[in-house]
This record gives sequence, structure tokens and C-alpha cells, in this order.
Amino acid sequence: MADTANNLKTPTDLNRNDTKSVADALNGILADSYALYLKTKNFHWHVSGPHFRDYHLMLDEQAAQILATTDAIAERVRKTGNTTLRSIGDIARRQTIKDNDADFVSADKMLAELREDNLKLVELLREAKDIVDDAKDNATSGILDDWTDQAEERAWFLFETSRKG
Repeated sequence: MADTANNLKTPTDLNRNDTKSVADALNGILADSYALYLKTKNFHWHVSGPHFRDYHLMLDEQAAQILATTDAIAERVRKTGNTTLRSIGDIARRQTIKDNDADFVSADKMLAELREDNLKLVELLREAKDIVDDAKDNATSGILDDWTDQAEERAWFLFETSRKG
């Protein structure tokens, strides 16, 4: 049997031990991004009430933004010489953002849950920023700033949308 472990080792000038830490952090963020994407789509599909149209459109926009980051996250992992997620099971093992399989969730609860999930993602992105900065991976560091800003904006919109009065 041929040794295939080295077949996917992308060349990099970064320290292999450091890039393993970067990959672990990014793969966790990727798993949580997929979990958040699917939850946002779930709520987009199932939102109801007097603000249906506005919420439905906002959640669709947010889901699209989250999904758009997933390829970039996975490609950063590969560019650092590591491998990324391979399956739904892999996502489930790594995600920290909880699924919501409830038959019904009120619109207010949807917005609050997604706001907290986006803030949890911000926290993970900030933790990853420290890891990538220690690894001297400035390309990932810069992109993390953009993803953090996007997650903060989503949380802000969810907060402002849920305010009463």
C-alpha cells in the first residue's frame, strides 16, 4: 500500500506545527460556519409573522454571506499545507454552534439565537486571530479581520431588527 499521507502537503514557508494549529482553528470555524449557514437557512425557510418579508430577505442575505466565506476558509487551510473538512459528520464532530431542530421557533427567538451564534463566531474568529498571528500567517490574519467584521455586522442587524420601539 502506497504512503498517501504526503500527497496533499502543500508547500509553505510557515512552520508545520504552527500551521497545524491554524488549520485546527480554521476547520472549527468552517464547521461552525456551515452550522450557522444551515441554521440561518432553516430560519429563513420557517420564519413567520408580521415582519415575514423583511426577516425572510435578511436571513437569506446573511446565509449567502456565511456560505460565501466557507470556500475561502477551506482554501486557507489547504494553502497552509493542511487538509480540511470532508463530510457532514466531520462538521458535526467539530461544530460548537448548536443546531435548532425545533418544529416552531418564533421570529423573535430566531433573531436572538442567530445574534448569539454570530457573536460566538466572532469570539472564535478572535481566538483564531491570535493563533494565526503567532504562526506569522499574515494572509489568514487579514482575512480573519474581514470575517469578523461580517459576523459583527450580522449580529448588529439581528439586534437592531429585534428591538421593540
